[in-house]
Amino acid sequence: MASKAGANTGVKNGLIRLTAVLCLLVASACSLPRGAPTAPEVLNNGLEKDESVAVIPITRENLKAISQWPPTGWHGHYHWLQATRGPESNVIRTGDKIGLRVWDNQDNSLLTSAVGKNAEILRLEVSNTGTIFVPYIDRVAVRGLTPDQARELIQNRLAEIAPSAQVVLEHVPGVANSVSLVGGVRNPGSYPLPNRNFSIMSLLAMAGGISPELDNPLVRLVRDGQTYEIRAYQLFEDNRKNVILRGGDQVILDEDKRFFIAIGATQDERPVAFEKEQITAMEAMALIGGLLDTHANPKGLFILREYEPDQLSATGQGPERPYVIFTLDLTTADGLFAARKFQIHPNDTVLATESVLKPVQAIIALFGSAFALANAAS
Repeated sequence: MASKAGANTGVKNGLIRLTAVLCLLVASACSLPRGAPTAPEVLNNGLEKDESVAVIPITRENLKAISQWPPTGWHGHYHWLQATRGPESNVIRTGDKIGLRVWDNQDNSLLTSAVGKNAEILRLEVSNTGTIFVPYIDRVAVRGLTPDQARELIQNRLAEIAPSAQVVLEHVPGVANSVSLVGGVRNPGSYPLPNRNFSIMSLLAMAGGISPELDNPLVRLVRDGQTYEIRAYQLFEDNRKNVILRGGDQVILDEDKRFFIAIGATQDERPVAFEKEQITAMEAMALIGGLLDTHANPKGLFILREYEPDQLSATGQGPERPYVIFTLDLTTADGLFAARKFQIHPNDTVLATESVLKPVQAIIALFGSAFALANAAS
């Protein structure tokens, strides 16, 4: 009996020592190494003294006003042209080449020989003044005319010296009647406009389509010094976006390089590309796999954003401070619906803070297991 009592005393002493160790672990749980800060650490460590940083909880009530603030990281939206249908015929422009073949069956024709009955005039380039030189009739203004109109004009002018002459005209578009397609397709290069109703979708199809190597492709159109952009999927989905090209247009295929950074207690920590024009806070969470169940604090989702000095405002039309921490509480209906509307901007940092309680809860669970073992032993 004495040996049995001594054994029980040893077990109890061991459990007492284990309990003491567990109590120390509970006390130091908040100082254990972690992958992200807690919300109080971010908000209470001297932040109240920093006049350059503002902390703004996002709710459905203030969401509309904040959505009117200036965009950061880009110009705020893609700007694109509205498609309008043009004529099926083309017009002659400066730099185009005009080839002429004149037929005349008169024996003493000034234009043809007695053998060939036709004369070929090599391709003539349309000058800066919009004219070409035709033998015997001098310069003819052809710029702005369709090829058929130019052929009829030249033939009427030739009729003064050769009433029976017939003219065949060949039109070869030049730079001003062509568009350039740069990168992102199988066959980039310069493409002549076959008519004034040649669309950007037709150009992409002619060039072999958008390269599958491009992630989140962006279509950029440069016209008259202005740049227009659209996501490729939007161009394909809406025929009203299929704009008609003009001579001199440049079309560039590129990747949408906008991104935000996800860090903290999330399933994935990395720069995240924008898969569409706008991404909400809720969609951002979905893109990175959501929050870590064992560590994250759903009440402490932070979006860190920096504004330029000229974007600041003291009247509510913009932020009052250059650095803003937007906070979202995903445990309330108000916070969840706000997260579905709040727009993430390029270069934002999405920080999921860690929970203060969950590490402690894990150790308390272990503490409870020790007590269960003690009870079983006794």
